Amino acid sequence: MTRFIQCSLFILCSFSLLISTASANSPYPRSAAEFNKPSDSELREILTPMQYRVTQNASTEPAFDNTYHDNQRVGIYVDIVSGEPLFSSRDQFDSGTGWPSFTRPIKREVVSEREERHWLFSTRTEVRSRIADSHLGHVFADGPPPTGLRYCMNSAALRFIAKEDMQEQGYGDYLNYLGKPDD
Repeated sequence: MTRFIQCSLFILCSFSLLISTASANSPYPRSAAEFNKPSDSELREILTPMQYRVTQNASTEPAFDNTYHDNQRVGIYVDIVSGEPLFSSRDQFDSGTGWPSFTRPIKREVVSEREERHWLFSTRTEVRSRIADSHLGHVFADGPPPTGLRYCMNSAALRFIAKEDMQEQGYGDYLNYLGKPDD
């Protein structure tokens, strides 16, 4: 019996070490508790003026005059502030709006949504990254199947990682999000 307990403890400790090592080597935080958001002055140094205005002040970049509105490459989009994976090229579509648009986030829990007053009498739904709380854009109920949603994002809030670079940059676990979606 003691041999069984010793083996079980050894396996449990080894597994815990493996998990903590994988988490420590991750290029992005796995939770908000792991993320130490840079100070405002640090963000101003790290980000371009447009990236700062969009992610920290909920600004909107110009349509068609941004990096990813017509990106055709296969890969994922991550939060420019935290590196958290947010969207997959699998779910990207040409909405004709001039901003990168997606039918869904890579995982539902990576974004938060909140209603905001827009103009005088209308509201819209703001989309923010869950971990860094970066403003990403807005979601509208006028997208294509299968979701009917259009996540209209600002390129300035995103960093694209091409499929061929994902493993090397620590995002290999997300390669399966580039294939056919699980509806």
